[in-house]
Parts: sequence; structure tokens; C-alpha cells
Amino acid sequence: MDSIPAEIWAALIGLTTGCILGLAARLGEFCTLGAIESAAYGHDQRRLRMWGIVLGTAISTTYLLAALGHIALAESPYHAISWNPAASILGGAVFGYGMALAGNCGFGALARFGGGDLRSLVIVVVVSIFGFITLSGPLSPLRDWAFPQVPSGGFQGFAHLLQQETGIPPLIWAMAVATGFFAWALSHAPLRASRRRIGWGVAAGLAISAALWGTSALNDMSFDAIPVEGHTFTAPLGRTLMWLMTSSAGGLSFSVGSVLGVLLGAWIGSLRKGSFRWEACEDPRELGRQVAGAALMGVGGVIALGCSIGQGATAFATLAWSAPVTVAAIYAGALVGLRRLIAGFQPE
Repeated sequence: MDSIPAEIWAALIGLTTGCILGLAARLGEFCTLGAIESAAYGHDQRRLRMWGIVLGTAISTTYLLAALGHIALAESPYHAISWNPAASILGGAVFGYGMALAGNCGFGALARFGGGDLRSLVIVVVVSIFGFITLSGPLSPLRDWAFPQVPSGGFQGFAHLLQQETGIPPLIWAMAVATGFFAWALSHAPLRASRRRIGWGVAAGLAISAALWGTSALNDMSFDAIPVEGHTFTAPLGRTLMWLMTSSAGGLSFSVGSVLGVLLGAWIGSLRKGSFRWEACEDPRELGRQVAGAALMGVGGVIALGCSIGQGATAFATLAWSAPVTVAAIYAGALVGLRRLIAGFQPE
């Protein structure tokens, strides 16, 4: 801290843990929409159940570190900001529907772009633009009016609520939830046979909790100059784009490192797997659908205070109230979007 600025440390934490997520996406097939689509239409639940490994690992390690005083859960945005159920439901549904139209979430688009898919670059840029339009641009007054963000003044999570009701420490409740996720995942025989997916699921979960751990340490050492945050890929895409162009939007930060880390990890993973190849969009209708979906993701992700990774993994790791509601809304929106696409391509 005496020789290297805290902002660079934050970016390095984001870069390292983001790289692990990028590797998990390419080598472990860790993907939100892919998991939903293969379970709903491919009769293959391995990728969906892999989320049980990710969440079980992330929840258990996050609460263990919090119990040891290494993670400041109350300082994370999912606890520090009062939960707005309407924002979670509407924002999550819009994000999920846009994810289906675009064919990827922001994280998935980064991972695919790291593998040479130029179509995903369009998705990343459009999500960045519309995320910032909603966050601090022309739509921000409407967002502030409809979904005001006010400090919570306390924890916004299930484990701490149950502690108040029963006196049982949050760590015990978190371990029970994590055990349930592990049991749900490993009860599926095809996933048990896939050590690769299990291993990368554990790695992704550790990357989620490590990000919270690292930024909590920096928050303490920098006297709150560095915020406690974790991986999410809506507003951070815009911040990274702005930083690359102008060195503004908060400067070098965890968010910038996180986005660049996923790109780096996905690129390394695609080379390791031998799947790197340049791809482009040949159908204007497909490109239009992807742009529309990316725009919806940018708006929905900001309203919901997180994307499929931000709410689905990072907020879930803290057992925030918003996490299961937003994830359910994203799942429902994605199913509606997928059904719309399938019905739209069927002959009359």
C-alpha cells in the first residue's frame, strides 16, 4: 500500500479473479443462458446444476471469511442499499428477456469475445452504452424516481435475519444453505461424472468470494476509499469502456480489472481448448436482435443492481434478499425470450 496505489491493487484483484471466471466460462462451460437453455430444451441439467457448486462454494467461503472478520458484508452494495423488490422483479425480467434475445449475458458475451466472437463485441458495447444511459444518462432521473436507492442502515440478508429471530450465528445458516446447494448439484449423476465442471464450479465460486475478500481488505486499509464490491457485468462494462477511451468513469478500479480479467481468461481458455476462431454476424436480423437484447440487458441490469453474475453469484454469496428474487425474474424472462425465439423461427 505504501508503494502501489490502492486503485491498482483493486484492479489486480479484479483482473486475477476475473481471469478465473473467464477460464471457467471457456473450459468449464460456466454460462447462465447456456445452463437455462440446455436444461429447458436440451434435457441436460449438468450446466444448471453446476450453479449449485458455484453457489455452495461462494456462500460457504464468503461467510467463513466474514465470520473471521475478513469480509465486510454490510459494506457490499447488496446490503448497504435498501432492497427494492419491484426493481429486482422488473429489472431481472427485462435483463433475462434481453439475455435470451442477445444469446448471452454481459459475462457470457465477454467470454465469447475472448474466444474470437466479434458478434459478442457488439453486445458488450451496447450493454455498456445503455447501462450508462440508465445509470447516469438521460434515463437516470426516471430510474431514480421509480427505483430510488437509499441506504439500508443494516444487513439485507437471510442469514442475519434468521440470526435475529433465533440467535444462531449467520455462518451456521450460510453453511446450511451451501450444503443444500451442494446436495442439489451432486444429486445429479451426470454432473458427478463430470469432474471438469465440478472443478471449475469450485474455482468460479472461490473467485466470487475472493473478490469480496480482497476489496474488503482494501476498503479497510484505504479508509473506505476503495468500495467493497464483487463481480458484476453491466455498469462495469461501461466503466471499463470509458476508462479505455478517456481514463475516466472512476479511473482504474476493480470493475475495470474484472472485465479485462474475464477477457484474458477466456482468451487463454479458448487457446488452451483449441477453440479460438474469429466469427462475425452474417444475418442482419440476428444482429438487430442481439443489439435489442443487449440494450434491454443494459437497462435491466442497472435497475436490478446486478446481472446474472452480480445478483446470481455475488449477491447470492452474501445471501442478500435481492438475489433469489432477481435470479427467479431473470430465469423467467429468459424462458419467455427463448420461447419467443423458438416460436418465431418455426414455420406457420
